[in-house]
Amino acid sequence: MTTLVLYEYPFNESIRTMLRLEHLFDRLGQLMARETALDHHFALATIFEIMDVASRADLKSDLLKELERHRTLMNSYRGNPSVAESVLDEVVGRIDGAYAGLQQLVGKAGQALTANDWLMSIRSRISIPGGTCEFDLPAYYTWQQLLPVRRCNDLLQWTQSLMPLAHALQVLLGLLRDSGAPHKVASEGGQFQQGLGAGRVYQLLRMRIDPSLGLIPEISGHRLMISIRMMRQDEAGRLKPAQQDASFELTLCA
Repeated sequence: MTTLVLYEYPFNESIRTMLRLEHLFDRLGQLMARETALDHHFALATIFEIMDVASRADLKSDLLKELERHRTLMNSYRGNPSVAESVLDEVVGRIDGAYAGLQQLVGKAGQALTANDWLMSIRSRISIPGGTCEFDLPAYYTWQQLLPVRRCNDLLQWTQSLMPLAHALQVLLGLLRDSGAPHKVASEGGQFQQGLGAGRVYQLLRMRIDPSLGLIPEISGHRLMISIRMMRQDEAGRLKPAQQDASFELTLCA
């Protein structure tokens, strides 16, 4: 059975930021599970990227508001005979846990790490090409020679202050993705458009397509309409419009 490739498109800046952070946390988890010094170097670089993306002043309050909105929505289903109370309790429990963890987070995500002068010296040079060579940062080079288990423990310690954010994102994006129902649609001549109407505000588009078609979707949209243009990459890597019809799976999440 062919595994479909998933593409996601955010309809607002808040979801865009959440998806970027989710992408970075996924990368961080993969890199931390490995043992080489090079992987741990890029794990550190990813921690700094998370701090940069999460530096938006209103991010924490936005996430708390979204968690509260979902909690209110879930509690409104109580007493509905078509909704299992045990499932509802489990979902509300996850929301409450994420809310409590995020509320206890002091300042912005990773703010506690800014007090570590050694880490900040690496952060200031890691974006410079070759800026973390052993002659520039000998103490960092020494850390890279430590046993993998020691480096892993250090990374775990440094990421502790980021975990409430990661947990909140996992809960929120999971609820958002579960809110949509997938359905089959088709593009004609490489083009697909669909009106969204004014009755419901969507936050995320998800599409799955068979990779054997060799098509790359260019997605655009706003609160009233979505548009998907199918592209194909030529031998030089340039994207060109594909004129063929193609079916794919579309999910709109509110």
